[in-house]
Amino acid sequence: MRQVRVVGAALMGLLLAGCSGAGNTPSDDSGHTTASSPAAPTAPRSASPVSGPWRTWTVPLSVQENRVFVREDRGNCGATAHQAVCATSTGGLVGRSRTTGEVTWVVPGTGKGNSAGLVLDAADERAVTGVGEEVRAADLRTGTAAWTHRLADGSTADVITSADSTVYVLETPAATSEPIVLRALRASDGKTLWHHTLDADADASGGLAAFDGRVYTTDGTRVTARDARTGRALATSPESTECPTLISGGHYLVCAGSPISAGDVFPPLKRLDPVTLRPLPTPEDTGEKPERGLISPDGVLVLFEDSAEDPGPGHWNAYDLVHGRRLWSYYTTTEEAALADGRFMTFTPGNDKTTRGRVITIDLHEGPKATGTAAARMSPPYPQTRRAEHPLLMVPGGDTGLVIVQARAHRSLRSIPLP
Repeated sequence: MRQVRVVGAALMGLLLAGCSGAGNTPSDDSGHTTASSPAAPTAPRSASPVSGPWRTWTVPLSVQENRVFVREDRGNCGATAHQAVCATSTGGLVGRSRTTGEVTWVVPGTGKGNSAGLVLDAADERAVTGVGEEVRAADLRTGTAAWTHRLADGSTADVITSADSTVYVLETPAATSEPIVLRALRASDGKTLWHHTLDADADASGGLAAFDGRVYTTDGTRVTARDARTGRALATSPESTECPTLISGGHYLVCAGSPISAGDVFPPLKRLDPVTLRPLPTPEDTGEKPERGLISPDGVLVLFEDSAEDPGPGHWNAYDLVHGRRLWSYYTTTEEAALADGRFMTFTPGNDKTTRGRVITIDLHEGPKATGTAAARMSPPYPQTRRAEHPLLMVPGGDTGLVIVQARAHRSLRSIPLP
């Protein structure tokens, strides 16, 4: 699961203002955290304030770390109201100007292995990523290293998310017989606040969610809610409710089937009460294989579902979680999407000669067949939005009126007007 989150804010001429990491901060005996000295050189260029709004631009994804060019990791870019940020394949972090897209700061990484994703926490002014045994954070205001947490005994970071000044990491121990660990790190300095082993292995873990003072995990069958401050278990879902995958957003929590399932029958969608984890009335889904879901603040789940027997093109199906009904469906050839300004955004079908290679936005409640002000809107075609580029979408925080497309085949970022 990709875990990229952006926090909206008004456009300003300067980068975010706020705190920086403290001095050397010890962690517990399961790992250690090092906070970077403000005077230490951390990048070949320094962060610089940006005057002016977001603009349209196109830039290649290539950056130099420690005099060596590395790639900014595929799928691990995001944006706040003030800048674009990408994680590198070594666990480094790169800030880019909202005006030009050019690199403004670099925090080099030294990790090796698979990426755990990228979290942008604008409220705490932190960009956090994990590669292999390292979890690394940059200060979004200054563009310098904030802290690095090295996991102990060869453990690797698999999934990260954040909420309320805390970064949560699911980590897999080096010994495959050992259970995975949920670790809570303080966002400001990376200090371990608590950690607990989970009754699941890495393959069974179906996601991580955190909001309203709780953090949620699933062992592939049952969901556990923990207190965000202490890690103490507060509630567990009933045995009768299967939960291979957690989908969260807008203070809603939904269980769905697993996209890595080898079968062709999947547990039905099930909305859970975030406090008790008891099942709530939920719209009936299509029965197809769920691949990815997004939930809007007003409770619309948009779920990409395709055939388990012939996977590939599928439908984005919208479900009203509040009123318990299915709203609309949109056929396309990608599970990449985003939410912006009360609309759902994805790419047009790559096999449609008339409209392919465009970004489309759809009213969340009215759907693709709506008319008038709620009608679907399409962008012009761009090289970066072609299906062969395997593109991704990122929405900057704030009312920018733009969206960023990341092309993964010929690695680049393009800022375009929001359709």
